[in-house]
Amino acid sequence: MKASPTLTNNLQAVLADLIELHIQGKQAHWNIVGTNFRDLHLQLDEIVDAARQFADDTAERMRALHALPDGRSATVAKSTSLAQFPEGLINTKDAIERIVAALEAAVGTMRKVHDEVDEEDPTTADLLHEFIAKLEQYAWMVNAETMKASASVTAPDAK
Repeated sequence: MKASPTLTNNLQAVLADLIELHIQGKQAHWNIVGTNFRDLHLQLDEIVDAARQFADDTAERMRALHALPDGRSATVAKSTSLAQFPEGLINTKDAIERIVAALEAAVGTMRKVHDEVDEEDPTTADLLHEFIAKLEQYAWMVNAETMKASASVTAPDAK
């Protein structure tokens, strides 16, 4: 199978976000300070490892479909949907907010392109399913660092 231009563009968007997620995770990892530093420092490495692996899986899938992945820094910088990460030290609370936002943005791109990907190549859509599940789990776990115990987690119609 050969990827159409639409599939190529959709996978390139996913790739750019995953590369940027990896970079932002490392930036946060190196520069966080504050409460729960060590836990977040270690957790960020898990996210970075996953983002790197998912980026590699995406790029290799693109090549298997005869598409050309572009992971150059200039391409990633101009095409990622993730907000720019700040320079310098960042406290853990702000880092958590930014990393959760980055995870959610990467997942948002995957969800946005999913139906077109699935229509052309269900096998590639299966990869997106795996990525989405893991990144949403990370977003939940990182966000739990600052959630209040009084937050409701029950669906409104649940009994």
